[in-house]
Amino acid sequence: MRDILGHFASGLTIITASTEGGPIGFTCQSFASLSLDPALVTFSPAKTSSTWPVIRESRKFCINVLPEEHRELSGKFARSGTDKFEGVRHTPSPLGSPVLDNALAWIDCELYEEYDGGDHTIVLGRVKAMEARKDAEPLLFIKGKYLRASALV
Repeated sequence: MRDILGHFASGLTIITASTEGGPIGFTCQSFASLSLDPALVTFSPAKTSSTWPVIRESRKFCINVLPEEHRELSGKFARSGTDKFEGVRHTPSPLGSPVLDNALAWIDCELYEEYDGGDHTIVLGRVKAMEARKDAEPLLFIKGKYLRASALV
């Protein structure tokens, strides 16, 4: 199933939050817009994630959409057991979650709802603020590899 569904190209995001222990985050490929009214987005962390339960407790998070230049951050935030924010510049969103410097876009959310999704959790976030750059291209992922959107033009 992973091999077949890997033929679907997607963008990459890093979901971040501020906690008492400092900033945390994880790479997430399964992100989408869900509703305009109310403004909702969705993503699906694995149930094995050790980061999502900590973010859940804060009830707010920021979705950072990655530009081509953040390929290394995608890999860094996908690894467990490391200080993912070491050397990573960021500023607080209006809700206080980390916005990664030079993110292609960021979406500041409050936790709206969660649903069972098999080996993943389906998370709905209510959008509270957002912003996007116009001077960069998205980082794409397909068939287990990164793809630069600018290479398609």
